[in-house]
Amino acid sequence: MSGHSKWQTIKHKKGAADAKRGKIFSRIAKEITVVVKAGGSDPGNNPSLRTLIAKAKSVNMPNENIDRAVKKGTGELAADILEEITYEGYVGGGVGLVVKVLTDNKNRAAAEIRNIFKKNNSEFASLNSVARGFERKGTIMIPAAEGLSEDQLMEVALGAGAEDMVTEEDGFTIETEPGMFNEVCAALEEAGIAYDNENSQVGLVATQTVPVSDLSIAQSIYKFINMLEEHDDVQDVYCNWDLDDAIADQLD
Repeated sequence: MSGHSKWQTIKHKKGAADAKRGKIFSRIAKEITVVVKAGGSDPGNNPSLRTLIAKAKSVNMPNENIDRAVKKGTGELAADILEEITYEGYVGGGVGLVVKVLTDNKNRAAAEIRNIFKKNNSEFASLNSVARGFERKGTIMIPAAEGLSEDQLMEVALGAGAEDMVTEEDGFTIETEPGMFNEVCAALEEAGIAYDNENSQVGLVATQTVPVSDLSIAQSIYKFINMLEEHDDVQDVYCNWDLDDAIADQLD
C-alpha cells in the first residue's frame, strides 16, 4: 500500500505484515524468479536481484527459499510461467488504486481480483485512467537514527544521484529515478547508513493525491487494500490518498 506519507503507511502495515510472513516470502520469491530470468543469477551483475536478496534477508526469509526462487529463474527447477498484469479502479472519495499482479493464470486472477473490487462496491477502471496519475520512482526509506543528520544523508544521497529527500518524524524518504535506485542504495551502504530494505523499492508514486479526512471512507479504503494485498497473486497496491494524520492514527 502506498500513499502520501510513506512512514505513516509503514506503521499501519507493520503489524499486519508480521502476521503474513508466508505471503511476503511468496511475493519476494516470485520477484526473484522474474528478475533472475531477465538478468541472470549473479547478484554482482544483477542489481535488481541483489536488492531483492537484501529485502528477503531483512524479513528473515530462509536461504533455501531464496535459492529455490533463483533456481526457478535459471530453469534448474520447474516453475510456472508468470505474467505481470495491472488492474486499476477507484474507491471511496475518488481515491485511485493501481494493483500489480504476478500470476500463472491471468483468467483466474482477473476473476478473483474483480470479485474483490465488487465486494468493495467498485469496478475495474479503463487502462491508464488511474495509472497516469502515478510515476515510476525508486523510494528508499531510512529510519531516524541517533547520529544521522539530515545534511549528512542529503550529501550522500544527492551525491549518488537521488532526486529528492523528504524528512518526517520517523525517518527520511529518498526518491530516485528507477535506474538510479541501486546506485543510491549502494552509496548508502558504503557510507554505513542503514535503510529499510523491506519497504524500499522501485514502484509507483502518485503525482497528485486525494485528501481523505473522513474516518469511514478511510476505513473502507483500508479494508479494500488489505483484501487485495491478501490475494496470493497481488504483488503491490498503490494508492493516491493523502490521509489526514488524525484519521491515520485511528486506523491503527
